[in-house]
Amino acid sequence: MQDMKIKSEAGWKLDNTYADLPKTLFSKQKPTPVTAPELVILNQPLAESLGLKTEFLQDNDNVAIFAGNKIEEGSLPIAQAYAGHQFGYFNMLGDGRAILLGEQITPSGERFDIQLKGSGRTPYSRGGDGRAALGPMLREYIISEAMHGLGIPTTRSLAVVTTGESVIRENVLSGAILTRVASSHIRVATFQYAAEWGTIEELKALADYTIKRHFSDGENLENPYIFLLQEVIKLQASLISKWQLVGFIHGVMNTDNMAISGETIDYGPCAFMDTYDPETVFSSIDREGRYAYKNQPPIAKWNLVRFAETLLPLLHNNHEKSVEIAQNELSKFAGLYHDNWLRGMRSKLGIFNKESQDEDLIENLLSIMHKYKADYTSTFSALTLDKSYDMELFNTKEFKQWYELWNARLNRQQESKESSIKLMKNSNPSVIPRNYRVEEALEAAEKGDYTIMEKLLYVLSNPYAYAENQSAYEKLPPKSFSSYRTFCGT
Repeated sequence: MQDMKIKSEAGWKLDNTYADLPKTLFSKQKPTPVTAPELVILNQPLAESLGLKTEFLQDNDNVAIFAGNKIEEGSLPIAQAYAGHQFGYFNMLGDGRAILLGEQITPSGERFDIQLKGSGRTPYSRGGDGRAALGPMLREYIISEAMHGLGIPTTRSLAVVTTGESVIRENVLSGAILTRVASSHIRVATFQYAAEWGTIEELKALADYTIKRHFSDGENLENPYIFLLQEVIKLQASLISKWQLVGFIHGVMNTDNMAISGETIDYGPCAFMDTYDPETVFSSIDREGRYAYKNQPPIAKWNLVRFAETLLPLLHNNHEKSVEIAQNELSKFAGLYHDNWLRGMRSKLGIFNKESQDEDLIENLLSIMHKYKADYTSTFSALTLDKSYDMELFNTKEFKQWYELWNARLNRQQESKESSIKLMKNSNPSVIPRNYRVEEALEAAEKGDYTIMEKLLYVLSNPYAYAENQSAYEKLPPKSFSSYRTFCGT
């Protein structure tokens, strides 16, 4: 059955331009069939935006596509090769448990990768079983859709199916496959692979493809590869600032988890910070704090340096000149990031214009929050609503002094208090995927109850609503979550 390509009525319009690249960059690989696939959840709004008809996506043929048991017409399944730095150490990697089915062409002509995660072993599995468990796949679904609701560039989740099979980790778990949607799955690590094991011509082919797919404004420039580097730096400076502004901690910022498109990718040990602490780490494997909250901007710069290194042969025919060009462009990251972050923090505090002391005002607030172990999200939502939650912070002398300075700052701008409140509501989510809420949803889902997850997803789809039906999801986590740890879920 798997070899037979089908044409469904669901609106699939698949192509695979990545398969036109040099063969060293991928391997043709069909998904491994599963015994009894069942659809757990379907992202109907995303499906519709892709030009898919949801009434057909739930039939047996399309569930079989989501499971890898059948291949839709136009699909050319491949596993992508890449290499990367994992916690600072260089390794050959690749899609060890993911198959790229192809690119869905939307009614407006956009292309989005359709990838099955947990769809079986590939040549890059390195001894793994190529499978995934239900909990981690639902976790990626929840967090990626929450990020989308927050307005942060991200890969998205189209569907999750159970496989009818078990996977063995520390325990026996229910197997599942996630259908992931991305602008592309080209990573910094994809370029690292091409630079390490490919020829200059193969590296150039990858760069040309990336420019055509994501940065077409640079195609006709004298040196489009400098433009490529500039644009990727800009996108990452913007993305990481957005993570910091909402307290998101990726957890495993290896170079294979940095997408050239500027989307957040690979939701493993990620989580949202509750108590404000720049040292916060959630990942159980990040014992040294390499990817702690405060380290995300410098690690992004570190990853971009690795990207720039791969482009050196293309930036100039003189190596020293190439290094000079790369260093010049990389030196701009810190300023770009800081400008994005400062602009975002001003918005979180209802500030429209610029004053030289704004950064001190912001840093003073963060320092007080850190000292009194204030909840990050709740502090800003309380300021937005001009009310104090049950947190020690709001009763301190330091905060009251800061509050007076902040109000004086707001009074010095032309915009009204109502305009500031509106700006703050659009910048400060009242709800995030609280770790205890996510775990609650996953625990129920693994027992066959998906209603808790569905309610959570509904609330997270509009995190800036400040709606009454969201109040239960604004509550602070129980003390038992103060030392919360996450796992990669492989």
